[in-house]
Amino acid sequence: MSGYIQTNSVDEDKQIPGSTPPEPHNNWLRAIARYFQFNYYKTNFKTEILAGITTFMTMGYILVVNPIILSNAIFLNEQGDLFSQLAVATAIAAAVGTLCMGLFANYPFGLAPGMGTNAFFAFSVVIGLKIDWRLALSCVFVQGLIFIALTFTDVRRLLIQTIPNTIKHSTAAGIGLFIAYIGLSGDPATGGAGLIVANEATKTAFGSLAQPATLMAVAGLIITSAFVVRRVRGALLLGIFATAVLAWILGIATPPQGIFALPQLPKDLFGQAITGLSGLNASNIIDWLAVLFVFLFVDVFDAVGTLTGVGMRAGYIGEDGELPRANQALMADAIATTVGPIFGTSSVTAYVESISGVLEGGRTGFTAVIIGLLFLLSLFFIPIFQAIPAFATTPTLVIVGAMMLSQVKEIRWDDLSEAIPAFLTMFMIPLTYSIAEGLAIGFISYPLVKAFQGKGQEVSLGTWIIAGVFVARFVFMTLRFN
Repeated sequence: MSGYIQTNSVDEDKQIPGSTPPEPHNNWLRAIARYFQFNYYKTNFKTEILAGITTFMTMGYILVVNPIILSNAIFLNEQGDLFSQLAVATAIAAAVGTLCMGLFANYPFGLAPGMGTNAFFAFSVVIGLKIDWRLALSCVFVQGLIFIALTFTDVRRLLIQTIPNTIKHSTAAGIGLFIAYIGLSGDPATGGAGLIVANEATKTAFGSLAQPATLMAVAGLIITSAFVVRRVRGALLLGIFATAVLAWILGIATPPQGIFALPQLPKDLFGQAITGLSGLNASNIIDWLAVLFVFLFVDVFDAVGTLTGVGMRAGYIGEDGELPRANQALMADAIATTVGPIFGTSSVTAYVESISGVLEGGRTGFTAVIIGLLFLLSLFFIPIFQAIPAFATTPTLVIVGAMMLSQVKEIRWDDLSEAIPAFLTMFMIPLTYSIAEGLAIGFISYPLVKAFQGKGQEVSLGTWIIAGVFVARFVFMTLRFN
């Protein structure tokens, strides 16, 4: 996953080496191959299936990480352990989004509840702003409907072109730092890594290696790093399981009570995003609208930023900044974002780990279909995921963060009008615990610094408008929440 394809557009024949593969003899297989344009992309079933398995293995950690993060918020108002229900909701949302991406957009991208947005949902909205999780889910659901409308009007595709390249790259890098920060922190007494802890004098400090969970997180990081640098397929998922198994053997974590089980449907979560709307009243409608406003900014720009980051990393976006079939890809994202909260999870987006399948030769949406089917299959193995402690996910979060940070090499650091906004974006995302805040700072600073340099003409009108909207957002949030 360390490299990426140096090409202008995935639709260019020169990018797809090899001769045209023969069509399969079976009529059904031939129809599938034609639907996904196997001949045009010079691929075959074996390659696409292998690519799908590879991508699933690299992003399968979300089945463990997302329930752990969301349970911090949803568990506040429920009795009992909701991990199983959250894991099922995660798998269903990921399957729906990925299948839509493959069938409608013909891209080999995997989708799942977004890292970063799930943390924003749990820690910033529910815990920080004390918004009931049902109302928070209703915000995600409503903004998913708005996303669908925006996609029909072509607004979201235009946003991809409006975001300056330096902000796109720095957003991907900032999300990487944010994910790593989440993975390294956490209370070891409750299963967190505890490598970064709060400190009154220095704000944060290094944790204590006397904590078993912290030692296991370190051991897991060493194990997973070895898998990754040796290019073991599915290294991240294997790293999670290796760390968990070691913890089970040493008695630091409780081993699973079983391997296979019928999925526990998210009965306490399903539909809460819709019924939660009934909780709106005169006393909370303003707060609900304010949170909806925040979610719109977080998810619109997080989705666009992540999709363009994946697209650029995979070589799908050329110098013109265009993502081929962008509206179809954004519609798949919008549908998944709408379906996700219905089942009880936060927003769904394209995953940067999709590049691993591309590097294995995946070129069409059939790769995404395989990923989606594997997410559905995982529903029957929830007992294993449920027994995995939080610290076992630390290595994966750190390494995914490192992979996303590789985008900084695309930033023009020798031009301070590019470097300053990029630095502010990636710096503010983890330190404010918010993707939206970092992106807002980057968007506001970019046109200003360009204008100070005498290059204001290089900034598009759309960028100036979005910067102005972000300024208005800061004014609104300051007046509303202070």
